[in-house]
Parts: sequence; structure tokens; C-alpha cells
Amino acid sequence: MKTIWTCAAFLLLSFSFYAQNCSHTLTGKVIDFHTGDPLIYAIIKIANKDIQVYSDFEGNFSIENLCEEKIELKITHPSCQDLIYPVLIEGDTYKKIKLEHHLEQLGEVSITGQAVLEKVKTGQEQKIDIETLERYSSASLGDALKEVSGVSTLSTGNNVVKPMIQGLHSSRVLIMNQGVRMADQEWGAEHAPNIDLNSAGNITVVKGASALQYGGDAIGGAVIVEPERIPVKDTLYGKTILSGATNGRGGAVTTSLTKSFENAFYGKIQGTFKKFGDYKAPDYVLSNTGNEEKDFSIGFGRNTFSSGFDVFYSYYNTEIGILRSSHIGNVNDLIRAINSREPSEVNDFTYQINPPKQEVEHHLARLKYYKRLEGLGKWNIQYDYQLNNRLEYDLRTGEDKGKPSVDLELQTHTLSTNFKFDAQNEYSWNVGLNGSYQMNYPNPLTGVRRLIPDYEQFSAGAFALGEYKLSSDWLVEAGLRYDYTHLDAQKYYLKSRWNERNYNTDFSNIITAEVGNQYLANPVFDFHNLSATVGVRHSFDSFQLSANYALANRAPNPSELFADGLHHSAAVIELGNLRFKAETSQKIGLDFRKDLGDFRFGIAPFCNRIGNFLLIKPTGVETTIRGAFPVWEYEQVDARMFGVDIDWKYQISKQFAYRGSFAYVNGRDIKNEEDLIQMPPVNFSNTIRFQHEKWHQLQLNLTGDYVARQHQYPDHNFKYDVLENGSYVSTLVDVSTPPKDYFLLGFEASATFNPFEKGSMQVGLHFNNLLNTSYRDYLNRLRYYADNLGRNAMLQVKLEY
Repeated sequence: MKTIWTCAAFLLLSFSFYAQNCSHTLTGKVIDFHTGDPLIYAIIKIANKDIQVYSDFEGNFSIENLCEEKIELKITHPSCQDLIYPVLIEGDTYKKIKLEHHLEQLGEVSITGQAVLEKVKTGQEQKIDIETLERYSSASLGDALKEVSGVSTLSTGNNVVKPMIQGLHSSRVLIMNQGVRMADQEWGAEHAPNIDLNSAGNITVVKGASALQYGGDAIGGAVIVEPERIPVKDTLYGKTILSGATNGRGGAVTTSLTKSFENAFYGKIQGTFKKFGDYKAPDYVLSNTGNEEKDFSIGFGRNTFSSGFDVFYSYYNTEIGILRSSHIGNVNDLIRAINSREPSEVNDFTYQINPPKQEVEHHLARLKYYKRLEGLGKWNIQYDYQLNNRLEYDLRTGEDKGKPSVDLELQTHTLSTNFKFDAQNEYSWNVGLNGSYQMNYPNPLTGVRRLIPDYEQFSAGAFALGEYKLSSDWLVEAGLRYDYTHLDAQKYYLKSRWNERNYNTDFSNIITAEVGNQYLANPVFDFHNLSATVGVRHSFDSFQLSANYALANRAPNPSELFADGLHHSAAVIELGNLRFKAETSQKIGLDFRKDLGDFRFGIAPFCNRIGNFLLIKPTGVETTIRGAFPVWEYEQVDARMFGVDIDWKYQISKQFAYRGSFAYVNGRDIKNEEDLIQMPPVNFSNTIRFQHEKWHQLQLNLTGDYVARQHQYPDHNFKYDVLENGSYVSTLVDVSTPPKDYFLLGFEASATFNPFEKGSMQVGLHFNNLLNTSYRDYLNRLRYYADNLGRNAMLQVKLEY
């Protein structure tokens, strides 16, 4: 009986195989999603089967002898995103398959071998790749940006570092992080960007206001931090970077893990921890300069060529010690600090961070969706939320000991959308809208007069950008943007200050209450700003010439309008002015490049005329209950700036290469006929590289950086009566004279090994200030009190898996 049933089953199975029809044919056509043009030599492969065909000159393909079943096709084509396409075979079947063939949609415009997307076509733009960013894993965003010519740093010690683009910084430099415009109290010169450098896949620096889609007020430029692209395939990968440094006796660890799928879903998690103690100048410890940073980010979404979404969250937390000897009690202390060759307080090394210090916490959440429409282009919509809490601690005693002197909480909601019409190869348009709501709350429980008041700010903007290819050699780019800003503040003014600035003449109607010796005022401002850009690019042989004009307007920030009191972390009194108008910048920039061959170079001159330019400068001394302090007052002038950035590379041989850069900026207050304050000095950088791929990808770099003395500066020195031996002596307080020039030597070595079955290990050794040179930087706000960092040796191990 058993044998009968076995034979019956065998016969039934044989019959089913025989009955299955495997004579069907799948035909189709592969075309461009936007234009409908056929795509030649696309590879069409059936998943899990050894069947593969190619599309012909008309985009057509054919696969024969298919059974009635559901199959998955994998279609690939150069410059296209791979596509997984399910097909149900029911008789002879025909399918029209559309691929995203526009390079710009995928961010894969090839520049010097890197897959990156141009943000502007005719403006001045440079990029930093992932390999360079990894070298700065334990450093800050500002430190890494110094790799770009024309980018300097305005710093407060060694941990608070802000990027300065062609002489402009803070509110004039827009920072985009993961598609979100950062709102992290950027108005402060001693407020560093709250970004974990290790979350970036690449960074683009746009010099000037030509990147209108990000904002019309970026007079200095834009820093665009983007994540690494995640492949559309089934894979799991990650990396960990461990760093240890001798200067600061600390280190950092950062790790990330990414999972992606063939159906285009993905997820990524990343985290960073940094811990350093007191840093050291060549001759002494820089007491209370340690820092600790904890960062975390997570994201997930789906990225197909037709639609997708992305959810992202990041948390940034840092505690930064401020040089103890920079905390001056009055002008007498400032004079002693300037005249002393060493800090007034030098203690033994410690990891402890005491006041004066900063503590900053920043939350960023973003939700983004996009959809591509056939024959039109791509639509994006995004909502993001940011919460920034900044604490600044002063030296306080008694009941106030351990209480912050500044406690600012800033919340920002933003909704933005844009549509890029790019179905045509000859031209494209990008139009968009955005709106944001901001609320700033300075905690009154600090017991200290609030430097920045409560305020609400609503902003709205609209832009239209277009580019047109006149021919294969000529491209024209133009754009227009309108921004509206409404600012509503609640501010207490001392009656003495109110009368001193003669506010009663223009603003008597904004006083809402009288409280003792103070007025409560409700200043409300509306700013209407128009920005525009137009440019042209011409390519010939291996050369490229671009010319761009950009008009930009920037509304005054809250500090420039409302600052009124002692800024404790800077130990100066800062004064804003309610009468300030919006800045207007008109900039012309050229960019001439050679991008092929062994020798490559770029020359980028610029000229920037800024009307109603806002600057802050020392104007005298004011006495408070805590003592006498320098007064730094905001002022509005007409400014002119011009300069040039030069880059060059020479591939000497297969193993040796040379790279250099030069930057010069000249800033002038044409209203008062004097030089602008805090302009970057001339700087010149050179690097010689040796590499040998067969020797474990060995790389050796020798770098020399020269920074000249700044000879173009305004004289804001003042005299102050100092008590000496029972009598007052008029003493010069030199807050203007720049320090001397300096030269720094650096060395890097790295090699890659494969100790594991999968993945790799790269080991690097880095030396900064190899000669242990004593120097002071003109753009370091703590240069009056101490030298910059001495020699630092850092060991870095990168594991990729």
C-alpha cells in the first residue's frame, strides 16, 4: 500500500512539473524617469537566477522561457540608483521601467574623484571629504573647516571655535546640519556650533550668499553638513574611531552602525564621547581648559528613486572650561594680564572643570518626505524642531555659588517645502517656501541681569532659483529670495541706560511698565529683506571660469539689538542698539579653476560691499558693583572687504604630491576711514604627501602653516587710571595690537591593515605644533591672557566592519 501511494505522489509531482508553462516572454523598456529617453546598456537581472540581459539602443530588452510566477528584477545603469522591480509573470508580459538618471537627484556630481553635489553652480564653493573629517574626529567643526582656504576660526580658547568665512562669522555664516538650519544662539562670538563632526559624511562651504535656498541672510556664506549616503542594498556595516592625545591627556571614541535593505529601507545609529583635561601651552598649563562632550544620533527611513522619507534625531551635550586667568575682575586685572607673559593663575593638571565654564545641550529632530513626479521633478517637505539650552557659569560665592550667570533656552520650529523642476536637461528650477517660529527664554532665577531678553520671532521666506545650459560650455544661474522677520521682545532697561542712549525720543511708546529704576519695554520689529544672485560659468579644455553677483540682507540679531549688561563669560559689558537697520551686502566673486592633469589650481578673488555693517568694538570702561569692566559696543558702519583664496595641487609622481593654499582678506570701515576689527591675517599652508598603496596604503604628510602678523587693524586702545603706590597713574590699556606672526609644523602617518576576515583597521599618528612653538592667535579672544596650545601627539585607530 505504501508503495502505491509513493508511486501516485511521484506521478502527480511529475504531472505538475510537466503541466507548468515555462514558455512565457518578458519584454520591456528602460527609460529615464524624467525625460522618457531610453537608457542604453542597462543590466536587467532576475534575482536568485543566473539570467541577465542588457537593454538595446532603444532601451528595449527581452527575457524568454519564463514560468508563471512572481520574480524580482534588479536593474542597474551607470549613474542611476539600482532598482528592485517585482514582476508577476502571467503569460507574455510587457513592462516599462523608469530609472532616476539625473546625477543631481542622487548627489553624485563627480568633483576630484568624490561623489558630491554642487550647492551652487557659479559661486565659490569647496568641499571636505569623509577621510579629512575622520582625521578631526576628536576635534571640532571649526577645526576641520580650516582645511578650506578662506576659512579662519574665531575662538575663545581652544574649545570654543567658530568658523569665519572670508572675514565674516556668527550670524552671517549659516550652518545647515542634516538638512536643518542650526539655531543654537549663534549670535555669540564665544558660542561654538553645536554639531558632532563625526555625524557628517561630507561638508560643503559656500563662500558668500549665493546659496539662496538655505537663507538670504548668509552674508558670509554657508556651511552645509550632510550625512554619508546609504546604499540601497542588503548590508550591515559600521566603523569605530578611537583617539588618544598627549595634550589634554584625553581622547575620544565615536562609533556608528548602519543597516540597509534592498527594498530601500535603512537605519543608522551613531554616538561620540570626548574627554580632555587641562591643555598645555609650551611653557605652562592652561588651567581650567578641559572639556567633555557626549553626542548621540539615530535615523531611519526609506530612499527609493520615486519617493522616500527620513526621520532623524540628534542629541549634543558639552561642558567646556574657560581659561581661569581670563576671568578678569576689573580693568586692573586686564592690564596686569596684558602686561604679563604668563597667565595670572597656573595650577596642576586636572580633569575637573570649574567656573568659568559653559554647558550646552542641543536637541534636533527632523521629519522629511520627498516624492518625484514623472515629467516634472522632485517635491520635498520637512519639519524640524530644535531645543537649545545654554548655561554660562561665572565665579560666584555665597548662596549663588554653583548657579549659572546665563541660562538661555531657545526653541525653534520650522516647516519648509520646495519643488525642483528638473525634467529637462537644458534647464531646471527650484522654488520653495519656509516658515519658522522661535521662542527665547532667559531664566530670571540666575539672579543676574539678563543680557538677552525674552522674545518671540516669526520668520517666513520664499525663493526661486534657476539654471540654464546655454551650451555644453556655458551655464547661467540666477535666483531671488524674500524673507520676512517679525521680532517681539520683552526687555527691562535701566532708566540711566535708557536716558543715556536717548531712547525716549524714538521709543517712548514701547514702555509698558515702570519698575523701580527700570523700564519694561516691548520693542517690536518687522524686517523685509530681498536677496538675489546671478552668475555665469564657462568651461573650456580643462579650465573653468565662474562669475557671481550676490545681493543679501540680514536683520540684526538679538544681541546686536538688545545686549545691555555684563557678559560674564567674556568679562566685558556689551551694548546693543534698538536703532539698527538690516545689513545689505553686495558681493562679486570670481572662481578660475583647472581640474585636470597633474597640476590643479583655483583662484577665487572677491569684493564685498556691506552697508549698515554691524561690528562690536571696545569703546571705554564702565564701573559696576563688581568693578570696572571694558565696554564693547555694537556700531553700524559702511564696510568694504576684498581678498583672494588660492588653492593648488601638484602630483609630483605616483607616490609624491604637494598641496598648498593662500588666503588674504582686507576689511575697511569706509565711514570712519579705519581698518575693520578682527579680520583674519594672511595665512599660507603647504603639505607634502607620500603614499604607497602596496605598503598597507601608507600615507605620510608633512604640513607647514604660516600665519602673518595682522598689520591692518583699528586702534581702540584706551587709558585708565591705575592705583600705584597710593596715587593714580594713567596707564595705556592695549587691547588692539595684534601678536607676532608664527609658523606651525605638523606631521601625520597612517597605514591600513586587514587583521579580520571582513573589514579593515587604519592606524594613524598625528603631531600638531611639532616644534612646540609659543604663539598667540589674533583671532583668539583669550590671546591677552595666555599662549595657544603647545605640541600635541595623537594616536588614532579606525576600525571598519
